[in-house]
Amino acid sequence: MAPALAQAAAGLARGARRSKAAATGSWLSPGLGRARNGLAQGQQQPSIWAAAQSAPRWHSTASTSSVNPDEVSHFNALAADWWNPHGSSRLLHLMNPLRHDFINACLASQPDPASPPRRYLDIGCGGGIFAESAARLSSTEHVTAIDPTPSVLAVARAHARRDPALAPKLLYRRSSIEDLPVPPPDRAFDVVSLFEVIEHVDQPAAFLDRVRPFVRPGGWLVMSTIARTWTSWFTTNLVAEDILGIVPKGTHDWNKYINEDELRRFFADKGWSHPRVMGVIYVPGLGWKEVRGSEKVGNYFFAVRRDE
Repeated sequence: MAPALAQAAAGLARGARRSKAAATGSWLSPGLGRARNGLAQGQQQPSIWAAAQSAPRWHSTASTSSVNPDEVSHFNALAADWWNPHGSSRLLHLMNPLRHDFINACLASQPDPASPPRRYLDIGCGGGIFAESAARLSSTEHVTAIDPTPSVLAVARAHARRDPALAPKLLYRRSSIEDLPVPPPDRAFDVVSLFEVIEHVDQPAAFLDRVRPFVRPGGWLVMSTIARTWTSWFTTNLVAEDILGIVPKGTHDWNKYINEDELRRFFADKGWSHPRVMGVIYVPGLGWKEVRGSEKVGNYFFAVRRDE
């Protein structure tokens, strides 16, 4: 293990111990001063999962749109810089190879004897970083990529037009999941991806329930998100946004982060199985690296397989 990675892993282990108690609440305010005041007063609120019985965030409401206008406005402002590997989306470009590694690990864990060409649905595709790379795979039949943000989707389409070979395998649609027609079971998708999406949704339970029929029986729902801990607030909000500026301000709302155990409990007894998780950390100079256990304190991938 490289020295920088070893140091990062050790730091995560320390952060996990400090974060265990802090992770029980969704009460942390964006301001460090207010957070300290809350701790001094002994304030404790239930976790997102515990609050599901009373808070609308985890209630399944079929008529509610998953699209938040403030999120659309924020990502509209980032559109022009999306495909700049050194710009505001730099960390997404660096993370993309790990997305494919994680999907491949999921598929290999439950091999399909027929192994047909795969069909992808990329929800919240943004500028198309993952969608394009998935469409280029020889094992891919087709990628449908949706996003509600018009300027970002225009960037995705313009970039894809640079390579005519993508045209028959890649379709971009301006749509939310609520507006997308549910396919018949035999045309549902082998892989449905939610990369850096769930933490931008106001009602994740309703959203995830809506996504289910788009995954074929035996197919995978894969996502990446961020654990709700002191460590993640420090790294994503304070350091990445406020101090270093490597992520545009306003990208992350700590209160919307979701812990891995919350996802496990949500998917239990809902027709999903074989949950998989992979924690990752960003190491300056080395990029994103898988670190076991880091899903408890920061960024992680999560997947479940739809029962056949």
